[in-house]
Amino acid sequence: MSGLTKLLCTAAAVASLAGSAAAQDVTLIMHHFLPPVSNAHKDMLAPWAEKIEAESDGRIHVEIAPSMSMGGKPNELYGQVRDGAADIIWTILGYTPGVFPRSEVFELPLVHAGSARQTTIALNASLDMLAEDFKDVKVLFLHSHEGNLIHSATKPVRSFEDVAGMKLRTPSRTGAWEITEMGAEPVGLPVPALPEAMSKGVVDGALTTYEIVPALNLQELDKYTTELPDGDRFGTSVFMLAMNKDIYDDLPDDLKAVIDANSGMNVAAEIGALWEGFEDTGIAALDGAGVERIVLSEEEGAKFDAVSEKVVQQWVDDVASKGIDGAALVEGARAAIAAAK
Repeated sequence: MSGLTKLLCTAAAVASLAGSAAAQDVTLIMHHFLPPVSNAHKDMLAPWAEKIEAESDGRIHVEIAPSMSMGGKPNELYGQVRDGAADIIWTILGYTPGVFPRSEVFELPLVHAGSARQTTIALNASLDMLAEDFKDVKVLFLHSHEGNLIHSATKPVRSFEDVAGMKLRTPSRTGAWEITEMGAEPVGLPVPALPEAMSKGVVDGALTTYEIVPALNLQELDKYTTELPDGDRFGTSVFMLAMNKDIYDDLPDDLKAVIDANSGMNVAAEIGALWEGFEDTGIAALDGAGVERIVLSEEEGAKFDAVSEKVVQQWVDDVASKGIDGAALVEGARAAIAAAK
């Protein structure tokens, strides 16, 4: 049992709390990498924790530790929950490359169709297909954001040729492949490090969302953003809310039922819709700061799509070396996303 999990169901505790309708049995610590002002914290994780507490009649209390306040780096969050240093974590799968090879399929450009809701529903509907990736943790839910666009602090990207030579932060290894195929240079950074990197000229910009803009004050650094036509994006990132398996297994059945009722397909549509709505605050911040938002023409978009096709095939070839049928995963992911419409 994790030292972070306080089980108070001893005979003495039960006796002392007899007659109290809100006896607290379990405290779970949730660790994540973004500040409390972020959309993820205040509008997704905190309400989820409050709902767990309410539906358990106060028997489960979830304490949230944002901004890596329990120590470590964002790429260590998965290891923390796997090993029991944290009870629950929220993280981006791309922060631990190679650990979730099957789930990467949903991050790919031309697989993710620019809808956080569809991809989030598809991810949770596909957990059986992805199960080997998550054998060491208890997945509570997976989700995506609306998808990546190009943020630039230096120059406008109005054509495929304009991106050549730029240094762009990548959210994942497949994002790095996409940037490389564009003729630009990928720079691996966790998203909290992006503002400093942009302000110091370490990167010219990034592949990331509109959603993250207010939390990182990117409206003060961006001069331009560029997105594909018809609402398409340059792939997405997959996020995970996960629990330590032993902690989950040690819960009594009625408390497991509360966790389960707020996991997987039971919350997928709601979580996906949240992330679609989060884009609006980022767009408003950019517009308020006078940042130019560029939408590529169909002709220029087709050039980027040709690059994206190469990235999809590169991914299929890469996972084949690990004994994974990437082509089948691409087909399955696209079917799941289409079914989520």
